[in-house]
Amino acid sequence: MSSQPATTINRRVGVRWIVAAAAILILLGAMVLDTKVVIIGSAEDARKAAFSPEEYGKSEFPKVQSAVEQRAVNAATLASAIAKDKAAAEKEYGVPANVGTEFSVKFTGVVGEGKSGIYAVKVDDVPSTLVIRVQTGPAINGTDLRDATGTITFGQFTNQIEYQNAGSALNNEMKKQVLSAIDNTKLTGKAISVIGVFKLINPKGWLVTPVKLSVQ
Repeated sequence: MSSQPATTINRRVGVRWIVAAAAILILLGAMVLDTKVVIIGSAEDARKAAFSPEEYGKSEFPKVQSAVEQRAVNAATLASAIAKDKAAAEKEYGVPANVGTEFSVKFTGVVGEGKSGIYAVKVDDVPSTLVIRVQTGPAINGTDLRDATGTITFGQFTNQIEYQNAGSALNNEMKKQVLSAIDNTKLTGKAISVIGVFKLINPKGWLVTPVKLSVQ
């Protein structure tokens, strides 16, 4: 039986080592490219180390407020668009959210009866079958402010708890900046102007979280 020369065997072993080494280098390179470096002491490092809902609300609510104000559609126009073609209205005016679509809206109307700080508002030129309600506190429910712009995403936070806290922080900051000067126990019968956002779940019932609210 003939045997392969030692030089041939050594050459094959060498080629295998080269191929293996190249594969390892490629893998290491991919890992480096996929790794995000956070500098110790940087702003991002500080945020991830200790997320402050209060500071987040202060810094981000004005941005959300401005974005909602810019996107806000007159309630009568929006109601007509949704009734005519919900999908088209969502595409033209809405922002996709986890469940439903967020719409920014503006209107002036007369406040009706309320319960737990949630008031129905009679708005001219919208269908009588549409009930528009506004949250005025003390409890502000939902994550409409967080989801209103589509620019605040789960990937920006360390975990689900931070993501939820971000939504609560925006609600709390809105209460401080928008609702703190309003006596929500004496709104019935008064005219109010509202700019806010709601999630379209029931086309016949909008629950609006305001970013601006003034009593006439």
